[in-house]
Amino acid sequence: MTHHGKSLLHVTHDRAGASAVRSMGTPPLEPGGVPVVLVPGLGAPEYLLRTLERCARSGPARLLDVPGYRDPAGPVCGETLGALADTVARWLTDVPGRPVVLAGHSTGAQVALHAAVRRPERVRALVLLAPTFPPRLRRWGPLLGAGLRTAVQESPGLVPAVLPSYLAAGPRRLLTCTRSCRMDAPEEVLPSVTCPVTLVGAEDDVLSPPGWVRYLAGRAARGRAVVVRGAHAFPHRFPDVTAGVLDGARHDAP
Repeated sequence: MTHHGKSLLHVTHDRAGASAVRSMGTPPLEPGGVPVVLVPGLGAPEYLLRTLERCARSGPARLLDVPGYRDPAGPVCGETLGALADTVARWLTDVPGRPVVLAGHSTGAQVALHAAVRRPERVRALVLLAPTFPPRLRRWGPLLGAGLRTAVQESPGLVPAVLPSYLAAGPRRLLTCTRSCRMDAPEEVLPSVTCPVTLVGAEDDVLSPPGWVRYLAGRAARGRAVVVRGAHAFPHRFPDVTAGVLDGARHDAP
């Protein structure tokens, strides 16, 4: 276990199929309470630690380190969307022992969405935070431009939170992950989700603009959209707001 901020977060390797997935959060998920499970974007979990800490104050919570670029044991899976979704789905089957609130941010939202479709019985509610990519950003030119416009609005503290994971991954793996998620169409997947879905966007996010978030909410059978302040990495800058949405999904889940 390790200490982050004011909360004591445990680091474990949970057996999921033939692999061991590293996660951070509350102690082993004992009976009682609906767990919140977080999936990071582009395999950089550290920027979600503050949101994790807030969620852990009100119930069981875990942050999955997938694919595990900085895991001493080595990456647990490939960096493509399919490989990541399969790994998260296996973890949901083998570890929590009950349905969870599954949440993902950015490309992690796409991973969470596909994992929820793979294991619907294990997901009580789904929360997609700044899901990528709207159709016009599925081409490299517009995507790079949107990334630059969003970057200048982010908190300076985001860089040290994500840079170690990005350096460990290397450009090839990051490009593979981005390319795989860029080719995905979450608007075509959402109608298959049967649980309640909360989609959260930020006012100044160019990568996942509010209009895109509201459109996706309309594609879900039981979807709703929430717009908060900030840019794409709002969970890092505004962890209390993000945790509030997640706790609401935890308490509202049937």
